[in-house]
Formats: sequence, C-alpha cells, structure tokens
Amino acid sequence: MLSTLRNAWKVPDLRKKFYWTIGLIAIFRIGMHIPVSGVDSSFLKQMTQSGLFGFYDLISGGAFSSFSILALGVMPYINASIIMQLLTIGIPSLEQLQKEGEEGKKKIQKATRYLSIVIAVFLAFGIMASLSQKGGTAGLNTFQYIVVLISLVVGSTFCIWLGDQITVKGFGNGTSILIFVNIISRLPMTAGRIYQLKQAETVNIVQLALFAVGVVILLGLSIFFSLAERRVPVQYAGKAVGNKVMKGQSTNIPLSIISAAVIAIIFAMSVMGFPEAIANFFPQKDWAIWIVSSPYSIFNKSTWMYPVVYALLTIFFTWFYNEATLKPEEIAENLNKSAGFVPGIRPGEQTTNFFERVILKISMIGGVYAAILAVIPVLVDQFTEFKNMSFGATALLIVIGVALDFSRRLESQMVMRHYEGFLK
Repeated sequence: MLSTLRNAWKVPDLRKKFYWTIGLIAIFRIGMHIPVSGVDSSFLKQMTQSGLFGFYDLISGGAFSSFSILALGVMPYINASIIMQLLTIGIPSLEQLQKEGEEGKKKIQKATRYLSIVIAVFLAFGIMASLSQKGGTAGLNTFQYIVVLISLVVGSTFCIWLGDQITVKGFGNGTSILIFVNIISRLPMTAGRIYQLKQAETVNIVQLALFAVGVVILLGLSIFFSLAERRVPVQYAGKAVGNKVMKGQSTNIPLSIISAAVIAIIFAMSVMGFPEAIANFFPQKDWAIWIVSSPYSIFNKSTWMYPVVYALLTIFFTWFYNEATLKPEEIAENLNKSAGFVPGIRPGEQTTNFFERVILKISMIGGVYAAILAVIPVLVDQFTEFKNMSFGATALLIVIGVALDFSRRLESQMVMRHYEGFLK
C-alpha cells in the first residue's frame, strides 16, 4: 500500500487528486470546530456517551456533541441513502429507474440529496426542541433560534457538497472518506481515555494487554471477512455472432460475506437505541424510567436481554438486506437471458432455489459475525472497566471498508495509467 501511494504521488494527475482530497478534508475539519453560538450543548454531550447518539457523534467526528455548525454532518445523507435504497426495493417505478443505467442513477441521486435536506430540517428541529426542554436555548430569541436551525441545515448541505467534490476531484467516495476521517480523528481521544484509566489504576497492565490483543484479533478478523466472498461458478454457452462462433466462457459471481454488515448493525442499533433516545427527552416520565432502568426492559443495556435481542436483530437485518438487494430471482433471470448457467444446476426455478440457499448461508455467516461485532462493545462496557470507548466495532468495519475501497481505486488508477503509458 505504501509503495502504491509513493508511486501514485509521482504521477502529476494523481498528485493533483491528492491535493484536492487533502484540501477539502482540511476545510471539513476546520468547520467541525466552529461552534453554534448561544447554545448550551452539555445535554448533548451527556446523551452521546453511548448508544445511537454515540454512534452519530462518532461518525460526525465529535461535532454532534460539541454542537458545531457541521453537527449533523453527513448523517441526513446516510439516512436518505438508506431510505431511497429501501424504497427502490419496494417501489417498482424506482426499481425500473435504477435499471435505466447512469441516467436513472443520477435521478435517484438527485432525489436522495433533496430527501437528505428534508431529513436535515427534521433532525435540526428535533435537536433544538430537545435542547429547549433542557434549557440549552434559553438565551435565544425566535430570530436567533431560526438562524441556528438554518445554520445546521446549511452545514449538513455543505458536508454533502464537500463529499461530492471529493468524489469528482479526489479519490474514492467522498461521503465515505469524510466518515473515515471523522472516525480516525476520535482515535487520540480513545487512546487518551485508556491512558487515563491506566494512570488512575482503574485497569492493570494485564487487562490493558488483553484489551490490545482483543483489538488486534478483531481487526484481523474484520479484514479477513471484509475480503471474504462466496464465488459461484458460472458457465456461458457458446453462440454464433454473424459469421463468427464465440466459445463458451467460465467465470464466477462473487458474493461478499459481510456486505450488509454495516447496514444491518445500524438498523439494529436504531431499533434498540430509538426508545432510549426518546426516553432521554422525558427522563421524569414513568415509561421513560421503565425503558432505561427496568430489569424487564429489553432496551436496558445492563440486562442480559439487550445483547441477545441486539444480536438477533443484527442477524435478521443482515438476511433481510441481502435478500432484498441480491434478489435470487433476478440473478437467475439475468443468467438465463445471457445464456449462462451454474454447472450442475438447471436454469429457472432450480437456479433461483440454489441462489436462495447460497444467500441464506452467507447471510447467516455474515450475520453471526456482524452480531458478534455489534455485541462486543456492549459486553466490554458492561463487564470491563473500558467504558464509553468512542471506537466501536461498526466504526472498525467502516474504516476497513473505506480503506480497502481507497486502495482498490488507487491501484486501478495506477494500472490504467500504466497501460496508457505503454500504449503511447
């Protein structure tokens, strides 16, 4: 990887892309430290210690808890993308639009941006309403209140625009790179917390060593599963094109093992964290106290039920997302249209059943691993002294996924320029 970066830096076009990427990220990180004036964000800092809001704060690089002008970051865009993906699965007209190639994808992307602005408005209003209940906006008049709302929405829109500019002028998916940078920026804080625990003698050297070994093992397994895929062999029959006879070809369909892991964990986290988030807005209500503190509540993190339900939901959403996006019937139909078949499997219904079984297997394997990743931070928080760590297993998957994608894109750029130089 380092040699690839060094070689890429020597190419003027690629070096220009690096400059654009670094410059736009620098602007983004500067905006993270510009606070919204007149708002007391101490309530948000308390809410982001763990759970759903803690994850939002992590992918926003701490801007959410500090309530900067970029507090919403790319969260509205992520939510809009997930909603549009689900709508594309359920609405035939959107599904047809997606099949129209690049033009259809541009229309869906445009609709996603508009939806993200609408979601940003609702999120900004919800955050300000919760802060108002806690007295965090006591010094603001109506005009200032509206200005803060507009600032949050404009800040989120600016983040989406920055992501698009990185995609066009820099390397990789701009939104993913912004999230990657935000997550990495929290590592010094995590290391600082661990150092404070060691200084206060809350943890000993043995616990620290075991924690470090566990992180390394988890990192290695995450890289392994991120690269793992089930390759389904496919044979294409020979066919005549004019006066030429095309020979049959053998290839495979790669199915990623944990392609749905991040989405599944976010869905499960949202289901488990939403009631707690609502309860935090009404801490004096009996039902809110029951949700957060009752030993019979599945949303109470100190009970054994919480990690079990969390894990089951993660496995379910992994299976659901794979079934909805991979579509065994569509794969079988496309193979049949292109004169392809799986060796030993008859075209049609048997091929569909075969892919259903394959998708079920990879969903179970990927779902179980995603569930382990989702539950580990909860168990570490419950049974060890390493509490409120701002770097979870979901963030680990995101970081690995973005890093691998960046590496592939960079290598493809290098290969393309190598062939261009050879042809010249």
